[in-house]
Amino acid sequence: MNVGKTLFAQLMEFIPWTSFTRIVNRYSGNAGVRRMTCAEQFRIMAFAQLTWRESLRDIEVTLGANSNKLYAMGLRHTVHRSTLADANEHRDWRIWADLAALLIRRARKLYQHDELGLELQNTAYALDATTIDLCLSLFDWTPFRSTKAAIKLHTLLDLRGAIPAFIHISDGKMHEVNVLDFLPFEAGAFYVMDRGYLDFTRLYKMHQAGAFFVTRAKSNLSFRRIYSAPVNKDLGIICDQTIMLKGFYKTKEFPEHLRRIRYKEPDTGKTLVFLTNNTALPATTIAALYKSRWQVELFFKWIKQHLRIKHFLGNSENAVKTQIWCAISTYVLIAIIKKELQLNASLYTLLQILSVSVFEKNEISQAFQIDDYISDIDPSANQLNLFDF
Repeated sequence: MNVGKTLFAQLMEFIPWTSFTRIVNRYSGNAGVRRMTCAEQFRIMAFAQLTWRESLRDIEVTLGANSNKLYAMGLRHTVHRSTLADANEHRDWRIWADLAALLIRRARKLYQHDELGLELQNTAYALDATTIDLCLSLFDWTPFRSTKAAIKLHTLLDLRGAIPAFIHISDGKMHEVNVLDFLPFEAGAFYVMDRGYLDFTRLYKMHQAGAFFVTRAKSNLSFRRIYSAPVNKDLGIICDQTIMLKGFYKTKEFPEHLRRIRYKEPDTGKTLVFLTNNTALPATTIAALYKSRWQVELFFKWIKQHLRIKHFLGNSENAVKTQIWCAISTYVLIAIIKKELQLNASLYTLLQILSVSVFEKNEISQAFQIDDYISDIDPSANQLNLFDF
């Protein structure tokens, strides 16, 4: 029992502080620190994420108004915005990236046996990227076009649990497909991507690594049909073909057979053409797998809605990356708590509740005992409110 502890204090108990200390020592994060350690910095940033603080002043005022609760939060001193700004500016952002990676590994183990709703036991990922526009005069370290700046968030989302398994933050000029050059491929896993990743040289490397891909074909794809499998058109499958690419360079880029599936969506009547190197799964499962890619699109939609330029707490590259990685760490932490405590409410409902109750002194498992109807609220409304600064 955690009688007398605030919900925020109980949440922080799920952070592996011993491992976090090793991460901090790796980057000398606490060297010369007198008032705000890295652990305290993360607590403050997590508090800001969960309660939707919009600025450094907002954080300072809110915590100042609750000064009698700071010690219970794990904070030794009054929080000043200048101290937090300096910490975000100068402490290596890789501390928070490594913490996020640590939490992600833990979360993925917890969610690895969740059902995908498909006839699929393999790990399945959705890969995509989104661009976050910035003001060039304030963020001149990441020029994108002549009049604006931008960063790009490349994300590999584990479809079991919607956990980001890999995230790379680049400048806005980096093309999405380039992330395949340093993305580690997992043998037997499925990578679901849109047409922006249709580079046959890179896809062949994925194929050689024993991984499977599912993507969409471009309209000008030149190919030679080798074989057509029988299909059930009542299920929306128009054709299921084994093909070879045509053209001198294309046959060198991907010299083996590919599978081409033409599918008509029953609801919209839209026709989609998929390419995959997997020959075993039913065509309907391939189509359903591509449809599940909407999860990463929704993930980015929430980021676009809530992670805005005016809400960044600093303008430097280090400050921006610190904020993003702390936000991701907080998101994954709540996912871990939901799974370990076997909470029935959706992840997004939990974030909504925490935003107004972090200082309440309830047992954390009881604080989230809510009516089932709440979990039926459209999660897209609040999925990533933790990004709302």
